Amino acid sequence: MAEFSLPANSKIGAGKTWPVPQSPKRPRNFRVYRWSPDDGKNPAVDTYPLDLAECGPMVLDALIKIKNEIDTTLTFRRSCREGVCGSCAMNIDGVNTLACIKAIDEIKGDVRIYPLPHMPVVKDLVPDLTHVYAQYRSIQPWLQTESTAPPDKEWPQSIEEREKLDGLWECILCFCCTTSCPSYWWNGDRYLGPAVLLQAYRWIADSRDEKTGDRLDALEDPFRLYRCHTILNCTKTCPKNLNPAKAIAEIKKLLVLRR
Repeated sequence: MAEFSLPANSKIGAGKTWPVPQSPKRPRNFRVYRWSPDDGKNPAVDTYPLDLAECGPMVLDALIKIKNEIDTTLTFRRSCREGVCGSCAMNIDGVNTLACIKAIDEIKGDVRIYPLPHMPVVKDLVPDLTHVYAQYRSIQPWLQTESTAPPDKEWPQSIEEREKLDGLWECILCFCCTTSCPSYWWNGDRYLGPAVLLQAYRWIADSRDEKTGDRLDALEDPFRLYRCHTILNCTKTCPKNLNPAKAIAEIKKLLVLRR
């Protein structure tokens, strides 16, 4: 998978270098993308020297330390710190991942931190997810049935039927996969992208859902589904070790089989 890098003519300049901690035992520089819509300046990369002996082990720990102790203007999303919510998805050392589960010691040299690539930026490390969430809503990600609900209000599944959802329900919509996909970079206005298509297959594969035909009809489109060219960046970068490319292939297979 190609790493995130800046073009030679990039307008992202060198930003501020903050003071080095006194007598650091384990010094490390964190190079963080900075941009604000309010100051009229071009994006820049600020350098924050930290002493890892005084910092938690994860990249998110370093960002929180920077915000709390060095630069309160730094903006990023975070919530659970357990790799569950997907809020702290960003590009770290050239790879899309979650800051809360990315260990600093896994990175050699300066730690480079950017927002998810090819997404509008709200501020600093915060991407604008309005469009991808609209695409997510478009697949109607909820159980749809026409039959009368069982008396106990639950729709039963066999063990085998439930196992078909493994590798799908665990998606946390961090969009690391979607923003690593070249097809989505160039066709994101119409191509749904790996995360949303994996979520679409999660409902298609659910034995309790009775709208499989309608769901497949909605996806059978040259752009919504078939812009996937099996590059596999999505599978390689997923921080939950899921396989969006396989889910997309299963949708394509179902469309072929029903013809």
